[in-house]
Amino acid sequence: MDEDGVRRPGPAVRYGEIKAINTKDMVKAGVAAGNIFVQSAQAETMELPQASSEQLHKQRELVEQMELQRRMRALVVPTDDASVRALLRQLEEPMTLFGEREMERRERLRRLLATMDEDRLAAIVPPEVAMEEAQPAPQELFYTEGSEELRQARIEVQEQLNDVAVLLPVVELEMYGVFGERGYQAASGTRRGCSLPLVLAHFSLRRAAERLAAAKRRRSDPDEDEAATLAHTEAALKTLINQSSEIGDERPIVGCAFAPDGAHLATGSWSGALKVWTSPDCQKQLTIKAHTERITGIAWQPQASFAGRMDDDGAGPCCLATGATDNTAKLWSAEGKLLRTLSGHSDRLGRIAFHPAGRHLGTASYDLTWRLWDCETGHCLLEQEGHSRSVYTVAFQCDGSLAISGGMDAVGRVWDLRTGRNILTLEGHVKAVLAADWSPNGFLVATGGEDNTARIFDLRKRGTLHVLPGHTSLVSQVRFEPVDGLYLLTSGFDNVSKVWSGRKFQLVKTLAGHEGKVMGSDISPDGSYLIASTGYDRTIKLFSPDPLAAAAADEAER
Repeated sequence: MDEDGVRRPGPAVRYGEIKAINTKDMVKAGVAAGNIFVQSAQAETMELPQASSEQLHKQRELVEQMELQRRMRALVVPTDDASVRALLRQLEEPMTLFGEREMERRERLRRLLATMDEDRLAAIVPPEVAMEEAQPAPQELFYTEGSEELRQARIEVQEQLNDVAVLLPVVELEMYGVFGERGYQAASGTRRGCSLPLVLAHFSLRRAAERLAAAKRRRSDPDEDEAATLAHTEAALKTLINQSSEIGDERPIVGCAFAPDGAHLATGSWSGALKVWTSPDCQKQLTIKAHTERITGIAWQPQASFAGRMDDDGAGPCCLATGATDNTAKLWSAEGKLLRTLSGHSDRLGRIAFHPAGRHLGTASYDLTWRLWDCETGHCLLEQEGHSRSVYTVAFQCDGSLAISGGMDAVGRVWDLRTGRNILTLEGHVKAVLAADWSPNGFLVATGGEDNTARIFDLRKRGTLHVLPGHTSLVSQVRFEPVDGLYLLTSGFDNVSKVWSGRKFQLVKTLAGHEGKVMGSDISPDGSYLIASTGYDRTIKLFSPDPLAAAAADEAER
């Protein structure tokens, strides 16, 4: 109560509250009394253990990554590819990277913007203004430059085509060479010295003319009934049974291939062994220790004969080729003698294939390229880039004018060997493309992928014709029937191979029998419906129509 007799409230009391005190004086008093220890600057410091330091570093990286992702989610990036390119140009970054798609380019821009500070981010010109100021990029034709050996190979290959009676007008064929040269014009009205594109044009046009003439003849022939032929083929395929099973090697057998006459079957395994078997009784004829590492691809020369003639040095002509993880491909005679080793790839090889002309070999490699080799000289005529990841398979069209390559970037690329250009990109697979093959009709392409599907592409429509989701694991091999393309064979890591009709691509037969992954398969070119498959279980299995079922069908028709 104050002097006026009025009672005034005193200071509020809050229970549990610590009164404000002079902490500095109290700390000094505690240090002076020895109750508080203060480390001096000269005292020894102990570093954190290495495990704790690494954990702290990982935690800091995770925090930074989470912060970067948070900033990326908060940014608004244009969806129009032209605007994205304009912003990248403004930031002095590459407008596009090799093999980069639109969504990948947009994510790259988003990440770049998220790493910038706010002042620089605010100074960026809107994409509409940047697009107005940007100049159009010059169109540049990319090609791979060739060598003098390539020019000589062009002339030598062209000399083998002397049976061609008609020379196409050179002035109408100005095109870039398959390996970069614009071509050497024909001199004095002869074919000598023509460019390789012109030579390949002669070869492919002749083969295409023969193919089209045969197709027209079959269509106009009243005795030819395509529907009846397909029905007969499907009836024979439904009776396929496992006629033979043979242990082929001590390690998994990665692939197999029938000889051009269908009388022999070649197999390659992870042990590096190349073996040749008789067909269809599966008797071993030849064993070669081809490589010290795993074989990845095997191919017969298109004009090969296993009983080839002998040269003076005891070796016949080139009969077989193998590729392996030792970065090399090798050429072999029918007697098992090594003719040549093709070295040049910087990483392991995938599948290999001969060009229909027989002189050149294509090899796919994990070094992101596929190459074309001259089998007679051993020179690499082409190192073709184009894929953004490893190239696993390569195959040539029956006419010899086109090639397809498939890789781990989930796309197939069709190349025109007469111009050296990538004329079509086959998209649709969501994982790696592991197998590819051409139909004998020249315009259908089959691919198999790690996404468990096989796809049929029609070059006339420039897109997917059918998707075959018949396997529960990756598709390791696809093969068209090599004579008329009447059916398609697919094999997968689900231990089975499947046969599909060649018209509507409906499932006709499932070939079971392997106890492990089916790693390779092939169809005999002799028209006997003989199918071979090899697998992780180290066995070779031959499938052919059941003779009893065929006899019963013939009896029913009577």
